[in-house]
Amino acid sequence: MNHFKNVFCVLLITVLLLAVAGCVQPDDASASKQNEEIATEGQTELLAQKEYRESLVNAAIDLINEKGEPAFDDFREKDSKWFHNDSYITIWKTEGIRVVFPPKVSGEGENVSDLKDYNGKPLGRMLIDTALSEEGEGWVNYDWPKPGETEPSKKCTFTRRTSIDNQTYLVHSGFYVDDYIYNKNLEGIEDINYFGDAIVRNLINPNRVEMDLDLDYSIAHFLVKPGNPLDSLIMKNPETYYVLEGEGMLYIEDVPFELKKGNIVLVPANAKQYIENTGDVDLELLVINQPAWEPANEIILE
Repeated sequence: MNHFKNVFCVLLITVLLLAVAGCVQPDDASASKQNEEIATEGQTELLAQKEYRESLVNAAIDLINEKGEPAFDDFREKDSKWFHNDSYITIWKTEGIRVVFPPKVSGEGENVSDLKDYNGKPLGRMLIDTALSEEGEGWVNYDWPKPGETEPSKKCTFTRRTSIDNQTYLVHSGFYVDDYIYNKNLEGIEDINYFGDAIVRNLINPNRVEMDLDLDYSIAHFLVKPGNPLDSLIMKNPETYYVLEGEGMLYIEDVPFELKKGNIVLVPANAKQYIENTGDVDLELLVINQPAWEPANEIILE
C-alpha cells in the first residue's frame, strides 16, 4: 500500500472537493478571482522576506564598503538589525573560509567549502559558485535543521560577492521557508484522534497552527484498519470524503455508500454516519470539513 507519500499532490484537488462540499461558489470567474487573491496573499509574505534578505545583504555590503573589515564586529552584535533570533549575516572568503558567523563565533576560521546540507547537497560549493557567477549574486535553496531541532526545514539563502582591497568576500543571509509557508509531511503531522482501529491525522487546520493560514476549512487523513466499523457520529457541518486507497462502506443515516479508490462522497451536515473497512488492507481517506474541524462540531453517538 502506498503510505500516502503523494498526499500533497492529492491536495491539489482540494478546490474541486470544496466545490463538491459547497465551499466554493459555482461561478468560475468568481472562484478564479478568489483563488488568485488567496495565492497573492500567500506569496506576499514570502516575497517580502526574500526582498528583505536581499536588502539586508546589500546594506551589509554598503557598511563593509564604508568601514572595511571593522564592520564585521557590527554583524556579530546580538539583538541588532544584523543578528537576532535565527537571522544573521554570514561572510566567507572565496575559498570557503568562514570569517563571520554570529551564531557560533568559534566556527569562524573554518573551511566550509565542502559543507553539505541535511540531504547531502554540496551547500558550500553552491553558495560559492552562486556568488562567483557572472551575476555575482543569487539564491540557494537547501535543507537545514532550525536551531534546537534535528529534522530539516527548507531554507533559502541570498548570497552576493563584494571586495575589500584585493580580498573578495561572499556575504549571505537566509530564512526558513516554513515560517512563512505551511509545509509539512505526513510523518511530522500530529495524530488528532483515534476511533477504535482508525488513526486521524490533521493535515491542515487553521484552528490548530500558530500561523495565519487564511482558511475556513480543514483537511484530515483517515487511516481505517480492517475490522470493526468506526463509532457512529454526527458532524454539525458537511464533510467530504475522498478515498485514496482501500475499500469500505460509508453509512449515511444507515444508507450504505461504497468507498473505493477515487470515490468522492459528501456527507450532509447533521447526518448520522459511520465507516467500515470491508477490505483486507488499510482504508485511507482525505476528509474535508468546512468550517474547519473542531471538537464542538462533532457528536459521538453511543
